[in-house]
Amino acid sequence: MEDLIRIGNCSGFYGDKLSAAKEMVEGGPIDVLTGDYLAELTMAILFSQKMQRGEQAGFVGTFLKQLNDVAATCAEKNIKIVSNAGGLNPKSMANEVHKILNALGLDLKVAYIDGDDLMPRLSELKLAGEKLTNIDTNENFFDQDMPPLSANTYLGCWGIKQALDLGADIVICPRVTDAAVVMGPAAWKFNWNRDDFDKLAGALAAGHIIECGAQATGGNYSFFKEVPTFRNIGYPIAEIKNDGSFFITKHPDTGGLVSKGTVTAQLLYEIQSPAYLNPDVVAHFDTLKIEDVEDNKVFISGTKGSPPPANHKVCMNLSGGYKNSMELILTGLDIPEKAEIFTDELFHSLGGKEKFDDVSVQLIRTDKPNPDTNEEAMATLKIDVKSRIPEVVGRIFSAKVVELGLANYPGWTVQSDIKQGGPFISYWPALIGNDKVRETVHFDGKEYGIEVPTHKNFDVEKTEIKVEEMEINETEKIAFGRIFGTRSGDKGGCANLGTWAKDLESYQFLYHFLTVEELKKLLPDLKEYEIERHEFPNILALNFFVRGLLENGVSSNNRRDGQAKSLGEYLGSKLIDCPKDLKG
Repeated sequence: MEDLIRIGNCSGFYGDKLSAAKEMVEGGPIDVLTGDYLAELTMAILFSQKMQRGEQAGFVGTFLKQLNDVAATCAEKNIKIVSNAGGLNPKSMANEVHKILNALGLDLKVAYIDGDDLMPRLSELKLAGEKLTNIDTNENFFDQDMPPLSANTYLGCWGIKQALDLGADIVICPRVTDAAVVMGPAAWKFNWNRDDFDKLAGALAAGHIIECGAQATGGNYSFFKEVPTFRNIGYPIAEIKNDGSFFITKHPDTGGLVSKGTVTAQLLYEIQSPAYLNPDVVAHFDTLKIEDVEDNKVFISGTKGSPPPANHKVCMNLSGGYKNSMELILTGLDIPEKAEIFTDELFHSLGGKEKFDDVSVQLIRTDKPNPDTNEEAMATLKIDVKSRIPEVVGRIFSAKVVELGLANYPGWTVQSDIKQGGPFISYWPALIGNDKVRETVHFDGKEYGIEVPTHKNFDVEKTEIKVEEMEINETEKIAFGRIFGTRSGDKGGCANLGTWAKDLESYQFLYHFLTVEELKKLLPDLKEYEIERHEFPNILALNFFVRGLLENGVSSNNRRDGQAKSLGEYLGSKLIDCPKDLKG
C-alpha cells in the first residue's frame, strides 16, 4: 500500500450539509476530517453573532453539532479532526468541544490556535509603521474613517502541524487559509520542512481543490449533465503522497462526479494569477498536471513551489454605513419610460439623490416581446441606496416607494417587503509584514509560539508551452458553454472567471479567441472594468480577473449576484462563431 494521508473535507462554507461529516467518517477510510467554514462574509456574520450573544460567541456552532455525531467514530478509527470553525473565538470553541467530549466519555486531546486577531493590536501596528494598505485600492487603512469590525490575518499550516506533533486529536483553528487545514496534516504526516516548497505547493493545490466541498465532486459544474446524479453527492477526499502529488476522489456509492473537468473547475475557482500565494509557499498552478486515472479518481502531480511572500494577507471587515433596497415589477410596453418616471418621482419625494452617499438604479430586462404569460412581460427595477446615517435609508425610503403605488406608472407592483434598511459591511484586504504575525498553539495547558516564515527570492523553472493558432475554415453559431467550461467567484471586491477546454484543439481556439477585448464584447456590462487575463496552458485554461466588479465585497455591492458565482454561466450562454469541428 502506498504511503498516503487521506484527508476528507466535509464543509465548504458556513451552512453546508450538516450530515456530510458523518457520511465522510462512516463512508470509507480517511485519516483526517477537515471542515472549511470561513469566508469574508462569514467573518462578518460571526462578528454580528458576537455582538448579539456576547464575547464568548463568534465561532461556527454547526461544527459542534457535527462533532457530536462523529467524535466517537473518529476516536474508534483514529481520525484526526482539523477545522477553522473557531472563527473569531477559537478558545471558546475549544471549551465547547471539551464539554462535548466529556459528555460522550471520550479522551481526545484538543488544541486551539490563535494570533490571527489584529483588532487589539491596531494601534501597535500603526506605531510600528504598518499601513494595512488596501490591496485593491492602494489606500492606507489609517487614512480612512470607516470603523473596523474585525481584522484577522490568514495564518498558515505550521501551527496545525505543531498541534498534531504535540498529540492533538482535534485542532480548532481561527482564520487560517482555506488550504491550511489540509497542508498542516500533510506536513505532519510526512514531517515536511518549511523549505519543502514543491511538496507544500502540491498540498496547497490539494487543499484548494477540496476546500469548497462538493464543488470538486460535481457541484456547480458547468457540464452538469455529465454528473450521473446529485443525490447523496459525495464530498472530496485528497490522498496526498510524500512528494506532494495527490489523488482527488470520493467515497464509493455516493453521487456526484470526480473527473479531470470537475477538478480543473475547482482549481480555477477564486484565483488570480497562476502563482497562488499562501503564507507557507507560493504554488505555481501553471506547472501541475491533471490526469484521469479511473472512475471518480484524478491524479495531480508536478506542482512547483517557491518561498512564501514577505507579507501575510489580512481580512478586515469595516462598517460601511447603512443601505436599503427595493425591487419593483414593470410590465408590458415602454419599460424604460416607466422606470424613468418612477425613479424621478421617487427621488424628488426623498429630497434628491444627493441626500444619499450612493444610489444604484438597475433596470433588469427579463421581459419578452409578445409574451405567452404575464410573467414573460415583466422586468425588474432594483433601487439601492446607501448612507452613513441610518434614518436616511430606513423606513422612510421604503415608505416613499410604496406611497407611489397608486400615483405613478401603470401596473405598479412592488416585489419586496417594506424594509427598515440595515448596516452593510465593506471588505478591506490588506497585507501585514510576516514579522508582525504572532501565532500561538494552545495545548494541554501550555502555549507554543510558531516561528515566523522566512521569505527569500526563488526562481521557479517552468516549461514554456506555446499554443499554436489553429486554422479555421467553417464556423457555426454556438453557445460558449456548449464547448468550454466556466467557473467564477469572488475575490473580495474583485471577481474571477475561469474557463477551460476539454482538448488541445479547442484550447488553441479558446487561447487566441478569448482576449480581454473579446470578453468585454461578449459581456458588455464588464467593459468599464480593468480585466487581467492569465494563461494556464498546462490544464488548457484561462482565467480572467475583474477588478472592482463587486465594489468593496461582502455585503457592500448592489449586484443580484453579489459573489459573482453566476458570471461563468453568463459567459457560457453567449453565442460565438466557433469552428465546426470542435468537439466540446
